[in-house]
Amino acid sequence: MARGTWRPVVVVGVGGHHAGGRTEHAGATAGQPLGDQPPLVRGVGRTDLSDPHAGHPGVAGCHRSGCAPATAPADGYDGPRQLHPEDRIPDRYSRPVTAGPASITRPALSRWQTRAPLILAVSAILRVASTMGYYVVKGDAFFDLRVYVLGGSALTHPGSLYDFFYVDPTKGEHLPFTYPPFAAIVFAPLHFAPFGVVAFAWQVALIAAVYATVRLCQRFIGGGSARVAMLWTAGAIWMEAPGSSIQSGQIGIFLMLAVLYAAYDSRWWLSGLLIGVGAGIKLTPAITGFYFVGVRRWGTALFSAVVFFGTVGLAYLLLPDETRRYFPHQMAEAGKTLPVGSAWNQSWQGGLSRIAGHDVGMSPLVVGAIVGTAVLAVLAFRALGGEHDRLGSLLVVQLFGLLAEPVSWTHHWVWVLPLIIWLLYGSWRERPGARFLGWGWTVLMVLSVPSLLSFAQPNIWQISRPWYLAWGELVYIVAAVATMAWITWTGRRGEVTHRA
Repeated sequence: MARGTWRPVVVVGVGGHHAGGRTEHAGATAGQPLGDQPPLVRGVGRTDLSDPHAGHPGVAGCHRSGCAPATAPADGYDGPRQLHPEDRIPDRYSRPVTAGPASITRPALSRWQTRAPLILAVSAILRVASTMGYYVVKGDAFFDLRVYVLGGSALTHPGSLYDFFYVDPTKGEHLPFTYPPFAAIVFAPLHFAPFGVVAFAWQVALIAAVYATVRLCQRFIGGGSARVAMLWTAGAIWMEAPGSSIQSGQIGIFLMLAVLYAAYDSRWWLSGLLIGVGAGIKLTPAITGFYFVGVRRWGTALFSAVVFFGTVGLAYLLLPDETRRYFPHQMAEAGKTLPVGSAWNQSWQGGLSRIAGHDVGMSPLVVGAIVGTAVLAVLAFRALGGEHDRLGSLLVVQLFGLLAEPVSWTHHWVWVLPLIIWLLYGSWRERPGARFLGWGWTVLMVLSVPSLLSFAQPNIWQISRPWYLAWGELVYIVAAVATMAWITWTGRRGEVTHRA
């Protein structure tokens, strides 16, 4: 029989249902279960697969003329039924089928997904090699990691933790230790190993953390394969925020992963522990407390505060002088010792300072911008429903934190990676503007726009610059505000449509 030609088909049903029905196809083993061939089921010419009798003669629900009334014996078996000739499978499914699991038609993996492990391996090797090579040739890499290691070693010289500076050999920039004293305790073991070994292992761990971040975002949004996560990781480690974090040896990716897992996990003690310890190392994760309050996870919010103050207490026991010096004086002064007007600082204070031509500090203008952003963040949080869209709500809180901090270097904006994933794959992906924002953020990250604009500034300390550069360097700030405004507007529009 020619390929695609069909013999008469007899469907045997039990109780009028076809879950156990059988078909016979040219080239197939007679009696092969229909349930083992999903594409063939879709091809049957009946109106509704949820109605097991639709389109069949002699069965209740038949829509053809001349159908006999449905009768069912007492035992529920209604006997064999002959399908009409026009009930054959469409030609696009007319191909020989072999019995067994191999007969199930499955969509083939794309070439990109098939090669995802290789692509990630090559990308990771190139990322590590380029950064290590840059460090060997110019020395302008791992400067944040250098500060961490020196901070840990400073514990052997009491009183020096907040007095030393790491001098960038290329830019001549003086980098102090601006973290809580508990961070120095955590970083202390690093100075016992050769720095090259520490730098290599740190990079590999950061790349693994990027992959874990993508996988965790997939769990938030309800699905996604490991191979897709590999592809995203292979590209993300070359974007500005994750890439510069890897090159500088920043800790931000680790902290982001801890915050994401804290929001994902339902155990109050574990979530609170992650946030409290993270805030003890670097204060920025503390902003996540607003998220837990917003979703009414009171126990987590309270326990995270307890853990944070526990880190302060431990630091006070081990480093009393440094702890008294950091809280609150050194903590408040940290931003004043840094080049806040640099193009790399994408906070409200940095952006408005560049427009004004001088450091505006926490002036009424900056406070007003932060308050306005806080109102917008609350509206966006409510539009997302808090617990109804956990990832989106968490991202709103993190965007607000990035804008409100005195200093938000471009490598702090690693939260844009989960934001892109949420916009392109999350629950709001089909809403107007979601894909535009998702790909817009991707372009900004791939092009490293603030870093490109930084080439036009004479040095990192000079704040005054031409107006077009000052306004152009608001790029992340404007994009973040636009994203929260879009969430607010889209959420209200969807609410009005739902009510209508």
